[in-house]
Amino acid sequence: MKEKLVVLSGSGISAESGIPTFRAEDGLWAGYKIEEVATPEAWQKDFKKVLEFYNLRRLNAAAAQPNRAHILLSKLQDYFDVQVITQNVDDLHERAGSKKVMHLHGNLFEARSTKTNQVSPVKNNLIAVGELCPDGAQLRPHIVWFGEAVPLIEYAAQEVANADYFLIIGTSLRVYPAAGLWRYCPPTAQKFLIDPNLPAEVAGREDFICWKENATTGIDKLVEYLNKFLVEKIEM
Repeated sequence: MKEKLVVLSGSGISAESGIPTFRAEDGLWAGYKIEEVATPEAWQKDFKKVLEFYNLRRLNAAAAQPNRAHILLSKLQDYFDVQVITQNVDDLHERAGSKKVMHLHGNLFEARSTKTNQVSPVKNNLIAVGELCPDGAQLRPHIVWFGEAVPLIEYAAQEVANADYFLIIGTSLRVYPAAGLWRYCPPTAQKFLIDPNLPAEVAGREDFICWKENATTGIDKLVEYLNKFLVEKIEM
């Protein structure tokens, strides 16, 4: 059986594919403020604006392409049982070829009922005002907004608890509860961190190997390290 590699990815890996984030100093995405479009209160106040924002984000994500980090992570499936746990709502991991991807914060390309939480694919990359699901309720983006529970967090913690290798890539561990997942990692697991902004609580630990790099360059350092111990070398 292949050893288990669990990957926690964040906005940094998608940013290198041209997908902007709210992490800029002004807290804006294309002129939108977080509190105006990414909270339950925003939906109640102006759901048309929220739909407009996510339609824009969806089109942006659809136009983006997987980068070297996404692609090399998918190649690691030939050598490890890879489970990707991502904080990102795009589909770049899947388009790069990763088979097991858990979206902690939802998926831009899915919609759900505001009445029953029934999930369905988004048609033509747009959710329209008045677009209803079979139960007659307005469709909303299938996104976990700020202030909402993260339904998959317990499943993610279970995956991390069974890891032989654990990689944090493209996230500086600022958003909880995802930022605390590394604490479930077993002491026997080899742990890695790739991010240009190394969080002190992890970077200072002896059980983590850290590379202060962007995802697309740091992934090469990871592969070089792993190749020291593999009989069949990973092709880069």
